[in-house]
Amino acid sequence: MVSLFKRSNQTSERELKKYRKVVSHINELESTFASLSDEELKDMTFIFRDRLEKGEKLEALIPEAFAVVREASKRVLNKRHFDVQLIGGLVLSEGNIAEMPTGEGKTLVASLPSYLRALTGKGVHVITVNDYLAERDFNEIGQIHRFLGLTVGLNVSMLTPSQKQAAYRADITYGVGTEFGFDYLRDNMSPSRDNQVQRPYHFAIIDEVDSVLIDEAKTPLIVAGKAQANASLHMIAARLAKRFTIEEDYEMDEETKATSLTDLGIEKVEKAFGVDNLYDLEHQSLYHYVIQAVRAHVMFKRDVDYIVKDDKIMLVDMFTGRIMEGRTLSDGLHQAIEAKEAVTITEENKAQAQVTIQNYFRMYPTLCGMTGTAKTQEREFRDVYGMNVIQVPTNRPKIREDLEDIVYETTEQKYTAVANRVKELHSKGQPVLIGTTSILQTEAVAEYLKKVGLEFQLLNAKSVEQEVYLISQAGQLNQITVATNMAGRGTDIVLGEGVADVGGLYVVGTEKHENRRIDNQLRGRSGRQGDPGTSQFLISLEDEMFTRYAKEELEKFNKKVQLNELGIVQNKEVKELTDRTQRIVEGAHASMREYNLKLDDVINDQRSVIYTLRDRVLDRDDLMSLLITMLDETVEHAIGEATPAELAAPEWDFARIESTIMSLTTTKFELDRSFDKVKLIEKEVAQPIETLKEFMRQFETNDRVMATIPKVMVSYIDSMWVRHLEAMSRLKEGIGLRQYQQEDPMRIYQREGLEMFAMHYQELRRSIAKEIIGFMKMINKQEEDTSNGSV
Repeated sequence: MVSLFKRSNQTSERELKKYRKVVSHINELESTFASLSDEELKDMTFIFRDRLEKGEKLEALIPEAFAVVREASKRVLNKRHFDVQLIGGLVLSEGNIAEMPTGEGKTLVASLPSYLRALTGKGVHVITVNDYLAERDFNEIGQIHRFLGLTVGLNVSMLTPSQKQAAYRADITYGVGTEFGFDYLRDNMSPSRDNQVQRPYHFAIIDEVDSVLIDEAKTPLIVAGKAQANASLHMIAARLAKRFTIEEDYEMDEETKATSLTDLGIEKVEKAFGVDNLYDLEHQSLYHYVIQAVRAHVMFKRDVDYIVKDDKIMLVDMFTGRIMEGRTLSDGLHQAIEAKEAVTITEENKAQAQVTIQNYFRMYPTLCGMTGTAKTQEREFRDVYGMNVIQVPTNRPKIREDLEDIVYETTEQKYTAVANRVKELHSKGQPVLIGTTSILQTEAVAEYLKKVGLEFQLLNAKSVEQEVYLISQAGQLNQITVATNMAGRGTDIVLGEGVADVGGLYVVGTEKHENRRIDNQLRGRSGRQGDPGTSQFLISLEDEMFTRYAKEELEKFNKKVQLNELGIVQNKEVKELTDRTQRIVEGAHASMREYNLKLDDVINDQRSVIYTLRDRVLDRDDLMSLLITMLDETVEHAIGEATPAELAAPEWDFARIESTIMSLTTTKFELDRSFDKVKLIEKEVAQPIETLKEFMRQFETNDRVMATIPKVMVSYIDSMWVRHLEAMSRLKEGIGLRQYQQEDPMRIYQREGLEMFAMHYQELRRSIAKEIIGFMKMINKQEEDTSNGSV
């Protein structure tokens, strides 16, 4: 669809005027649709679809379609879309991001473009950040669409294939982004079309779009199969890693967490395992176990990145503080953490299919999203996903007061100040929400609150069941809530009775997050829909953001730091230090996402080739022609390998060609050794191969053979793809070791990854040709034996 409005680099205010013009048209239609009966209003869906079938453009329907949804919402939910919500809907309709503060009713906004795009019958996916929100929106907003005659589906984990197929066949499907991505991967591992659940992508609306497309984008989606782990090797590697010292035995980039062994570290590994050269091909697995053990020790912190519970390592989502149920790290890293914590070592996950968040969502022809905070990441949204960020005005003016940060010298001074501030606010009944960046921090804050005798609600991954309820209650009188910055995202905090009179919800941030968006989201918990409220960050120079990303600057700053009696930094430059450090962190994370995307782009091209071949096989799309092409490639390869240009004709490997032909045809075949031109050999080979092709074509009418061939071919394709993914993983792991070649590691990965894929892919096609021809010959012999036996 052509964009609703021509995109430009004009300011948001000028862009909003264009949207307001359309909103005026929608408002003019309100009385017209309000006068319709329920049945007449429902009939508008059929009328719109009929107009589309007759050639009318979808964008021409926007004012009427939006007016119909608004009227349906009034009747079904007793909620009328505000003008600013209509603007948000228009932004989404053209494939952009609507930045709308917390409490502005983003969920209701999505009802507008989802209805509009669903009129085409091609399916709309509404993506949320967790199952709770998906189910909530399916039940609530789904009422509007069902009233208007559309079908609505819910896509969550643990559904049967038939239940998922029904969910995807619906006009509008709600679900979590990762589940849609995993369904894509599982569809491309399915042995038949019957078990596939998705249909071609059309339009997706992503709620909390920054969380889904930015925060989660550095972790690829991986469907893994189980492989036995070498538990004793993991334990030995873990003990060795514990004795390693940074800079002496290994190096780690504080910003990217990239880890590699030093020459001394390599010597220690070689000595410990009694090997001569760790980088020999035969020791590749040993290097893999050791480097994963080192990464487990330096990259993953207990009670920050994972918790240990019931003899298991349970991963924690650093952005939400929630346990990621059922999620494990792949490629032996999870087992390395298990060895580090001395818990039972589980089976390893071996990738069978994978895709990055970026490359999955870029498959949608049109993508849009909503969030309270996106402007700081606008360039990445535009460059990677082709979406602009439009800031939508609030329905009521924001009156929340965002106070300047207070920076302390030490964490102890900071936490003491937080406890005292909360006690002071609590004395007048004002509710307080304390935001932290990790579970470890929530527990540290909790200890300081206990010291001053305060009762509070603690939210972290260990109390996830109550999360939504507790967050929703954070705006009640006398309530003190301690939570990770992202806990309960998407849950509205409504002020209790009398809370506005004592100043509304007071939000206290205890550490700057690695991204300004998350800080803004925490602030946005307060002051929804024109409510009063206050936000302030109380941080310290000992916070991880400074110590990890601004070591040198911090050393210089500490030499001139000026403090008052409470340990508060008095230097005005501290604000610039904070802002600059946060920008550095954001840049580092953006670079990491860009790097990972470039890595996956290499595999993405290969994945496209494999999945296209796989689909052709499952669709039985002219399979015999495909097999005959594979046969030709097999013969060409044998001739090419046996007749290299650098060798004279007498040195050619004639026996190899003869062996290949005989293995395919099972008839005696001998080349004339006097040939000195490859063309003559090809001519000699052509006759038996043409006979073989005629033999193959006779099976096109054999239902038994033609039903079995796709199963065999898909089995070979899947097996090759799993082996190739593992090989690419090892290639990526070893690339950093080769920087001494003074060549860009990314270029090495791209070149060698392409060479490796070409080799594996060609081997695959030759293997398929040989296997299927062997199968045909076996069937032919069985039929001949049966025929002879019956005579």
